[in-house]
Amino acid sequence: LQLVESGGGLVQPGGSLILSCVASGFPFDDYSIGWFRQVPGKEREGVSCIDKSDGSTYYADSVKGRFTISRDNAKNTVYLQMNSLKPEDTAVYYCNVKLGLYDYWGQGTQVTVSS
Repeated sequence: LQLVESGGGLVQPGGSLILSCVASGFPFDDYSIGWFRQVPGKEREGVSCIDKSDGSTYYADSVKGRFTISRDNAKNTVYLQMNSLKPEDTAVYYCNVKLGLYDYWGQGTQVTVSS
């Protein structure tokens, strides 16, 4: 099983980025996928999640109205469109899938919001 994130980088406040998470090694259509983020010294926090079946979505209050999660099952890919970025969005962003009792993570992609 593999999750590979990409799309991070340095962006000015108010800017946008699109993160991608390409999955392999499991039946992608059958699982919900989440995005988390972590800054040094803090716990990893949930950012957004998209359901496996009906595409329903969840957003943390801190990103609601600014971030949009979507998935393309044909490409085994989940996206996180991030708009109106703030310095407090700076973190390493990870995608996640939970199979049974186990959580699987990608290697993460760094997002830095700074002028």
